Amino acid sequence: MTAGDPEPLEPTLPLRLTVHGAAGRMGQRLVDLIHADDACRLVGAVEASGASAIGRDAGELAGIGPIGLAVADAIPDGTDAVIDFSQPAGALAAARDCRERSIPIVVATTGFEDTEKAQLHEIAAGVPMVFAPNMSVAVNIGMMLVRRAAAALVEMPGGVDAEVVERHHRFKKDAPSGTALRFGEIIAEELGQTEHIHGRAGLTGERPRNQIGYHALRTGDNVGEHNIVFGLMGETLSIDVRGHSRDGYALGAIAAAKWLAGRPNGLYTMADVLDLDA
Repeated sequence: MTAGDPEPLEPTLPLRLTVHGAAGRMGQRLVDLIHADDACRLVGAVEASGASAIGRDAGELAGIGPIGLAVADAIPDGTDAVIDFSQPAGALAAARDCRERSIPIVVATTGFEDTEKAQLHEIAAGVPMVFAPNMSVAVNIGMMLVRRAAAALVEMPGGVDAEVVERHHRFKKDAPSGTALRFGEIIAEELGQTEHIHGRAGLTGERPRNQIGYHALRTGDNVGEHNIVFGLMGETLSIDVRGHSRDGYALGAIAAAKWLAGRPNGLYTMADVLDLDA
């Protein structure tokens, strides 16, 4: 966390939330779950200007029937926090808008380039922001466990080989996943690997000790699995996290929005939301 630890202001309940990217798969689940949460009120469902969903009832898009809220192309006034599940360019635009209007934002979009991440870090200096490669509670606890495992293995005789295998649905646009890359960053922070490769083919030769390998599978409607493998001489340690539905990511994002409301400006992660050292 880069924003310090002052006590947050007590938010007004129900928390008024806007979903940015409301017509997408994750956005639709957020609309459903927020609408069913007595501690929240869905006040905005936003898509990019010109999108075919503009003007349609957000509840009908989400498959829960009309809720009297039309999809719009702007974040409405009176929003306590925004949850963004969109595309990198759209997420950056939403974050800038939130900074100008002092609206906390949870950025759950993935696939950012390093320069775009730097822009988000800059924006977060002027607005409360949770930015994480994965909103899943299980994944973030998994990151904590991976860090602890890597730290424990740093002096292992014979060394340790780290590999990250991820599996997602055929529609996912980025590979490896942002979550897989974050697992690799955590491992490298503890074990010191400097080479990150994506798959292997041909006569690759003996595996270098300073290497982390990433392997991305794209199959059917899989919502997300990550398998982190630590290979030792004589034994293997494997840490697995499997998503069964998109609700895990959506519920984590809602929890982040509830936690974020009333926080001071700054960049936060899901480790902050869950009070984890990861």
